[in-house]
Amino acid sequence: MAQLEKRIAQGRGDEPADIVLRGGQVLCVVTGAMIQGDVAICGDTIVGIGADYDGARIIDVTGLILVPGFIDTHLHIESSLVTPFEFDRCVAPRGVTTAICDPHEIANVIGLEGIRYFQSASERTVMDIKVQLSSCVPSSHMETAGATLLADDIAQVMGHPSNIGLAEFMNYPGVMFRDPDCMDKIRLFEGAHIDGHCPQLSGKDLNAYVSAGIRTEHEATTAAEAIEKLQKGMRVLIREGSVSKDLDALHSVLTDVTSAYLCLCTDDRNPLDIGEHGHLDYMIRRLIELGCPPLAVYRAASLSAAEAFGMKDRGQIAPGKRADIVAVKSLADCDAQLVLAGGVVVDDAAFATRDIIEPVGRNSVNSPMVTPDMFRHGGNNPETPVIGILEGKIITEYLTRDIPSSDGDKRPDTTRDLTRIAVIERHGKNGNHATGFVKGFGIKQGAIASTVCHDHHNIAVVGADYDDMAVAANRLGEIEGGFVVVKDGQVLAELPLPVAGLMSLEPFETVRDMLVDLRSAARSLGVTLEEPFLQLAFLALPVIPALKITDRGMVDVHKFELIS
Repeated sequence: MAQLEKRIAQGRGDEPADIVLRGGQVLCVVTGAMIQGDVAICGDTIVGIGADYDGARIIDVTGLILVPGFIDTHLHIESSLVTPFEFDRCVAPRGVTTAICDPHEIANVIGLEGIRYFQSASERTVMDIKVQLSSCVPSSHMETAGATLLADDIAQVMGHPSNIGLAEFMNYPGVMFRDPDCMDKIRLFEGAHIDGHCPQLSGKDLNAYVSAGIRTEHEATTAAEAIEKLQKGMRVLIREGSVSKDLDALHSVLTDVTSAYLCLCTDDRNPLDIGEHGHLDYMIRRLIELGCPPLAVYRAASLSAAEAFGMKDRGQIAPGKRADIVAVKSLADCDAQLVLAGGVVVDDAAFATRDIIEPVGRNSVNSPMVTPDMFRHGGNNPETPVIGILEGKIITEYLTRDIPSSDGDKRPDTTRDLTRIAVIERHGKNGNHATGFVKGFGIKQGAIASTVCHDHHNIAVVGADYDDMAVAANRLGEIEGGFVVVKDGQVLAELPLPVAGLMSLEPFETVRDMLVDLRSAARSLGVTLEEPFLQLAFLALPVIPALKITDRGMVDVHKFELIS
């Protein structure tokens, strides 16, 4: 029997369904009702609810509540530090059945090859990975990336089944001031989904940005910002990642009235954070704990997300929808007992059947030999720009501090938490390096370094000792990128990330354990941040206010220019 006729026959009960979930109750994310009866599944599609069905396979879900699979509406899988296959294995059992990713991290290192790798992986994972096409590679003209993608390049990877639009348009000044390259990319996706990224944009500037056809936004950090963006037609994605934590600030906006226009995203969480707290399941628990109506929360995690991104085939447990289903004991606890993704039970057997493809982006760290004198920071004027970290946020403060020069160098001052930060070009393009000051790490000695350095992914290093900073930066070249902690010339802990300097080849459990060691080693240097490496990575992103640093120098993001 043809698949269409088969679905109809099984939905009517003329034939046994492929799978029947029996004994549970379905949360309707449209009406809020709890629907009694079986759920019948044919292939990857739900064909019946609220009735008795026979099935070739019966799964007992007695006492459980069935909710639609969760949709992470914005993340960069590379920032989970594992491959798409390990990310799949890490979060799908927690109920994440769809992930809308932007592979611009790997695209900034190796270009279209990185996007094609994710597209190919999406064909093989248990969960459904949607691969948006990266709009801003590099994110601005003020950094050196490993690749540049123009509209003609992006056009080469359009048409893949995983693609549902253009990924976050971070160069919002380029949109407002009609930069020709930006206009070419937006025209390429006119009428399709274009994801946004415009922190603190307001008023007429926001009007102009939304007028470009940009539909979603995940950078709201206050309730007032989120409300203005909702009122101007954007779907707001509430974000809670390992660094960017906006859930507490935005939870009051999520009500039964607004939930149709709010979604959830992580942007991004690493395996340690996922292991200790959770993924979207953590967000759901936390929102309910803060008093948000459970219906609103589960709607935002599923149907609202599907509607916002034009995925009409999912987001509700209803006939004709993709069989993405999570069985939980309690809505408040969001404790997944069973997960189906496209009608496939998410378990070890399902993961074992995947066709794992070879990684890409090996040997991508091509920086010059780093010497201690590269970290000297000159200048006769004591008044010095300092990046002020706001823990739990990727926005920073633009601070100024008097830092005297001695022997032509403004030295780090750990008594005032004024630490040296440097970015070193590692793509083999020009050998640039730039230095500055950052406040907020609390580091007293040694150095930490990383090739996860948004979005250009050059080497970022922070330290109190130039010799240790050089050792850390050079070690990254030896291990093909990753994270390193150094003290007194010795490596205390490291995590190699040989896939484009961004992702490990190890299982997510191994990465999680190594992150524990790294965090402990960083704290032994005096570091007080919960996520020092990911916080460090965002200090080099020149499209997030207010003060950042790239390989070209310190950046005043509000002026969108390098500081001379």
